[in-house]
Amino acid sequence: MLVKEYRICMPLTVEEYRIGQLYTICKHSHEASDKGRAWRWCGTRPTPTPCTGRVSSRRREFTCPAGCQAGPKLSSLVFFTSQKSLGTTILTQSQFAIHIETKYEDNCGINENIFSGDKNEIDQEVDFLDIAFDDVPDRHYRTSEDPRHFSSVKTGRGPLQEGWRESSRPVMCSYKQVAVQFEVWGLQTRVEQFVHKVIRDVLLVGHRQAFAWVDEWYGMTLEDVRKFESQMHLATNQKLGYYEP
Repeated sequence: MLVKEYRICMPLTVEEYRIGQLYTICKHSHEASDKGRAWRWCGTRPTPTPCTGRVSSRRREFTCPAGCQAGPKLSSLVFFTSQKSLGTTILTQSQFAIHIETKYEDNCGINENIFSGDKNEIDQEVDFLDIAFDDVPDRHYRTSEDPRHFSSVKTGRGPLQEGWRESSRPVMCSYKQVAVQFEVWGLQTRVEQFVHKVIRDVLLVGHRQAFAWVDEWYGMTLEDVRKFESQMHLATNQKLGYYEP
């Protein structure tokens, strides 16, 4: 098992981030499904637990890049993702295991004990993702989504400069503890590292987009973004040829 903690700061409040995250996931999934990386939305519903929230389910198909020896075993895997909209826990299950626990705080990533005593039990790396200055894969780069060049009309935030995480107000951090387990002899290390690389790229690109699209979602209420979510779910599934019975 390979465990890492990712910390992604954003020039937003936690409450703003919750709206922006929902909007970005829907829009990104719809756009990504245009490029052969299919996301199929399976539904959203209130949680059956005492805590207030919603569960969204979607399926993602992905393949290993050319040259990856794990490709034949991974190319047909489908991920089933369930997310609690409270933002505390995300669980993903498939033929191998990925567990992602997420917590949000209004700070610049300074909480060293946010996941309680887990660090005493699991040896894990802490990786700070910088949405402005970390490199993204060339195929995902867009000048309009580069926080070093983007300036928000509605909020006046951006462009982001060196040291922005310490100087920006507001600022929040999404803490993600990610555990990847693939117990196949001869492939475990390679596959677990590959999956972490994919997750890191997705987190970096997605959070860059959430900020770059802030003028599209800023001011939306939860009801507004839920309506947008429903519209995009339907549009995405229709694009993939999935129609509700």
